[in-house]
Amino acid sequence: MCRMHQIWKRAVFVGSVFALCGLAACSEDSPVSTSNCELARPVVFAGLDWESNAFHTELARIIIEKGFDCRTEIIPGTTIPLIAGLRRGDVDIMMEVWRDNITKAWDEGVARGEVADIGVNFPDAVQGFFVPRYMIEGDPARGLEPTAPDLKSIYDLPKYRSLMADPEEPGKGRFYNCILGWACEQINTKKLEAYGVWDSFTNFRTGTGAALANAIASNYKRGKPFVAYYWGPTWILGQYDLVMLEEPPYNEKDWLAMSLRDDYSHPVAYPLVPVVIGVNAQFKMQAPQLIGFLSKYRTSNALVSEALASLRSGPDRRMHDVALDFLRDRPEIWRAWLVPEIADKVAASIAPPESDEGNAL
Repeated sequence: MCRMHQIWKRAVFVGSVFALCGLAACSEDSPVSTSNCELARPVVFAGLDWESNAFHTELARIIIEKGFDCRTEIIPGTTIPLIAGLRRGDVDIMMEVWRDNITKAWDEGVARGEVADIGVNFPDAVQGFFVPRYMIEGDPARGLEPTAPDLKSIYDLPKYRSLMADPEEPGKGRFYNCILGWACEQINTKKLEAYGVWDSFTNFRTGTGAALANAIASNYKRGKPFVAYYWGPTWILGQYDLVMLEEPPYNEKDWLAMSLRDDYSHPVAYPLVPVVIGVNAQFKMQAPQLIGFLSKYRTSNALVSEALASLRSGPDRRMHDVALDFLRDRPEIWRAWLVPEIADKVAASIAPPESDEGNAL
């Protein structure tokens, strides 16, 4: 948090936004034609610690830097402290707000006029408890027999705990929970109790998103039984054949009772949620041109999963390379987010020089 305050002590806000563009051009429904940055300080992104957010952040940063001539920065962290930073104004933009995971903090921020939802990034995010399909159906190509053919729902987990024994507590199975510090880790902990799994599985929390992905990948490659929380869009769900365990269907009343009031009497599944882009309310007022772009930013689960899978196509690939490839390969998508002159600036900046096949950035 100290870094956040240091950044904002240096911040200089520009108050003459409307001198740069007319009211009609600065509205969220009408893109603007000027390309001068509206802020005399860097635009600060929430560096949430999972890959899809990193992809969106890198993609938006390239467009903002090359199309709008702005500087950008990222403050890394986990959901809860970065939501607090967004509410305070230490952070300007959060490219992925999973509102149903942070209902209380987000709704309070909206009610107090601290943050704003400026549009849906992707409408089809999924979350749940997953097991590999080979546990249920086997995998003849890998010589794997089904070990849990009747496993269908979370309620079934206790009878299969010996298959997924925790190496540190062999009398119990191991459940790979969401990352420590994420809101979903707290919700999943409640679900373990609500579904009667608490006494038969250890609640194993990994420290990072990479550690959770590595645990799933390692178990899958070895054909081992496991159960883990995961979400999409991600490269994990795109690359591995996983089955989401059944839960009672989502309804808002029971979800709020469980997530907000710790009432476990009627647990329900995660909703299929639209993930939105959130911004600090003051930033929204100060940078209407950037808001115009961000309010039109639209992707999907499939698009992002495909992009993230490409991150593993080479040992030296970075998220910057993935974002550049998306800009070069999918102009029909991102040009719709911008007015032509800004889109042309972005396109010119990412075109590799004829004498150099490497990145232009």
